[in-house]
Amino acid sequence: VQLVESGGGLVQPGGSLTLSCVASGFTFSSYAMSWYRQAPGKERDVVARITNGGAVTHVTDAMKGRFTIFRDNAKNTVYLQMSSLKPEDTGVYYCTRGWGVNDYWGQGTQVTVSS
Repeated sequence: VQLVESGGGLVQPGGSLTLSCVASGFTFSSYAMSWYRQAPGKERDVVARITNGGAVTHVTDAMKGRFTIFRDNAKNTVYLQMSSLKPEDTGVYYCTRGWGVNDYWGQGTQVTVSS
């Protein structure tokens, strides 16, 4: 199993980024997927989750209305679309397999929101 995130970078407050996570080594369409974030000096927390078919999603309250999770099972890819970014959104964003119970993690991609 391999999960490879990309799309992070430096963005100004109010800006947008879309993260991608390409999965391999398992039947992607059979698994829910999640995005987590680890801010500097803090624990890793869930950001968003999506069921295997994409019909059901959950976004943490602090990000609702700004972040969207979606997936393309034909491309084995899950995305996190982020807008109206704030400095407190800074952190390493991880893609992980599962919803609640997560067994495989990517290496993470750094997102820095700063002027």
